[in-house]
Amino acid sequence: MSDAKKAIAYAHENRERFTKELSEFIKIESISTDDAYKAQVTQAAEWAAAHLRTIGIENVKLMPTGGHPVVYGDLLKKPGAPTVLIYGHYDVQPVDPIELWETAPFDAVVKGDYLFARGSSDMKGQVMATINAVEAIMKTGDFPVNLKFMLEGEEEIGSMNMGNFLPKHKDLFKADFCLNPDAGAISADEPTITFGLRGLAYFELHVYGPPRDLHSGLFGGTVHNPAQALAELIAGMHDANGTVTLPGFYDSVRVVTDQEREDTAKLPTTPESYLQQTGVPALWGEKEFTPALRTGARPTLEINGLLSGWTGPGSKTVLPARAMAKISCRLVPDQDPAIVEKQLKQYLEEHAPKTITWEVKPLHDSPWAITDTNTAGVRALDAAMETVWGRKPLYRREGGSIGVVAMLQNICGVESGLVGGGLPDDNIHSPNERMHLPTWHKNMDAFIHFFFNMK
Repeated sequence: MSDAKKAIAYAHENRERFTKELSEFIKIESISTDDAYKAQVTQAAEWAAAHLRTIGIENVKLMPTGGHPVVYGDLLKKPGAPTVLIYGHYDVQPVDPIELWETAPFDAVVKGDYLFARGSSDMKGQVMATINAVEAIMKTGDFPVNLKFMLEGEEEIGSMNMGNFLPKHKDLFKADFCLNPDAGAISADEPTITFGLRGLAYFELHVYGPPRDLHSGLFGGTVHNPAQALAELIAGMHDANGTVTLPGFYDSVRVVTDQEREDTAKLPTTPESYLQQTGVPALWGEKEFTPALRTGARPTLEINGLLSGWTGPGSKTVLPARAMAKISCRLVPDQDPAIVEKQLKQYLEEHAPKTITWEVKPLHDSPWAITDTNTAGVRALDAAMETVWGRKPLYRREGGSIGVVAMLQNICGVESGLVGGGLPDDNIHSPNERMHLPTWHKNMDAFIHFFFNMK
């Protein structure tokens, strides 16, 4: 029996234990965006570090970042062999709206082929898939390559401290390739390698009117309502075609080539698949681009939240003093978050009425990234996935953002292979997040093959 087959047999024999350990990891409420959960985020880092030590990873430590810590560990026993950096994050999104959850968000519940819980798919499940694959190889023979781990606790808030952290430790995290299982797959039957990620620029827009809430009967029609002014401003940020109207927004955007249109058309992400996944009555957006291109190769501006006035039960007739919108822009090559901020402010300067005042607060950003698909690491992943699924993986540009991918490229010179077991209908960032267990197990097998392919 080959070394890879021995490791895969070990992984299959320990599936039940792997699921229990993932459930323990999930139980820790590591919500990075809320300071009330800071202790739990640290607890999740400590749990991950302890687990790495348990399976035999060396030099494990928690590294301060100015925010939530990075978990580091290594296994450097193969002089001259390639070094693989495994990236993951242990922080998760908030659970709101809690009333829409069918199970307790942090109690891992298995129903059929799915494990339901916050962080199951994004991405504690994916972190544990890589760790379980490493354990399976270590327990059945010699590990074929050198390893480093970087598990961060701020991915869900834009890796906000990694930009300062990585330059100070760039030599520590240098590697020949980074395995990053945070990208997911198009479907359970279609293994996927993601070679492009959009960047992100995230803002709050505050609109101010009177210094206090006013009686809407006494002052309505005379004082401009900040909620109405905000609604008018954000409505004007797109035209009838869904094109963003911020001045200069598309000036640096790379043109979608005929080859990319042709390659994207081969993907199974059809308009019908988007309708099925989302449940909406019809799709929306730039008509000159397919939905797959809109979500991978085109920039966007989205309203992520609105707040103003009375939102409690019953009625309260107020003219609110202020209104707020959370706005995110997904960015593509060669857009710059700082320039997008200027474009947003220019739009407001040109369109905001004199009856209100406004303020833009930048919250966080992350850069776009494109991976070289000809690297040895990507080829090793491609072969591993073909071995497990019996078909070549699909290649795509992803609509989401993983800031550390570009940081590793620009600061450490490390290309990333973006894969994972997350599926489009996993409800990530939403109530009832879930992970498809058969795909989780297949990814463990593929990671085992990947490590042997890299030697």
